[in-house]
Amino acid sequence: MTGSAVDAGPLAGRVGIVTGGGNGLGRAFALHLAASGAAVVVNNRRRVTDADGRWPADVVVGEILAAGGTAVAEYSDVADPDSGRAMVDLAIERFGQIDFLVTSAGIGPREMFHKSSPERFDEALATNVSGTAYVTLACCTAMRDAGFGRIVLVSSGAGLHGEPTAAAYSASKGAIIALARAIAGEGQRRNVLTNVLLPYADTQMTAGMHDSLRRLMTPEAVAPVVTALVDPDCILNGQILVSCAGGLRSASTVEYGSVRLPSGPLTPAALAELIDESRRAPAREFTEAMSAFLDLAGDLTPSG
Repeated sequence: MTGSAVDAGPLAGRVGIVTGGGNGLGRAFALHLAASGAAVVVNNRRRVTDADGRWPADVVVGEILAAGGTAVAEYSDVADPDSGRAMVDLAIERFGQIDFLVTSAGIGPREMFHKSSPERFDEALATNVSGTAYVTLACCTAMRDAGFGRIVLVSSGAGLHGEPTAAAYSASKGAIIALARAIAGEGQRRNVLTNVLLPYADTQMTAGMHDSLRRLMTPEAVAPVVTALVDPDCILNGQILVSCAGGLRSASTVEYGSVRLPSGPLTPAALAELIDESRRAPAREFTEAMSAFLDLAGDLTPSG
C-alpha cells in the first residue's frame, strides 16, 4: 500500500516486537504501532483459537494486514529462555532489523500470599520477570550493535505500590520497574532508551468501578503512549509513566531527607519520629542506586 497513511506514519520503516500481542493491551499496542507505519512481530503463545482455528497472534496479524499494515505472528512462550532470540531472529529475517520492543506478556494470579505455593509464585516470576528479561536481553544486544533502540517494559501500579491478594504479581511487576531503570542507565550512550509503562484498562481490577469510567478505560486509550515512546524522535529514558482513560501521569521512586540515628537505643517511638522528620524534607529522585547512596553518605559524613 505504497503512499497509504500507514506508509507515511511516524514509524514508517521501523520494526518492532510486541510480546503478549494477541489479546488485551498487547493487541491494542500492536494495532496502533502497525497503523503508525511499523512492521510488527506479534508474539503470543498458542493458547486459544478462534472459531476458525487461528491462534491469537494470527488473529491480530490478520487485522493488521487487512488494514494495510505489516506484521508477522510469533508463537514463543516468553518464559522459554530461547524465546527472545527467536523473536529477534524472526524480525531480522522478515524485516531486516529490530528497532523497538514492547513487553506486554504477563500473568496476574490473584490469591492471598499465605495461600499461594512456591510453584505458583515461580510461575508468575517466570512469565513476568524472566519472560520480560529474555526478550529484552536479545533486543538490547542487537540494538546496541545497531546504535539505536526504543524499549517499553510494561509493568503495573501493583509493582510500584503493591496490591493485596496479588503478591506474586506485585513482586514481579516491581522487578520489571527496577530492570527497566537499570537498562535505561546502561543503554543511553548507545541510543537504546528504555521506559516503563504502568497501564490501567478495563480488567478484573476495575470491576467495582462505575460503567461510565470503565467505558473510558480501554486498551486503545493507552496505546498512543506506547507509540510515542518508541518513536525515533523520543528521547525520554528511565521514565515511569502511568496511563489510563486517555490520560497519564509521571511516577517515580523517591527518598526523603537524611536523619541521624540516636547514639543510644533506638525505640519504636523514636524510629517513627525519625521517619516523620525525614518525610518533612523534600523528596529526592535518583537515576540509579549509586547516586542515592552517595547522596546519603554525603549527608551523614562529617565535614572537614
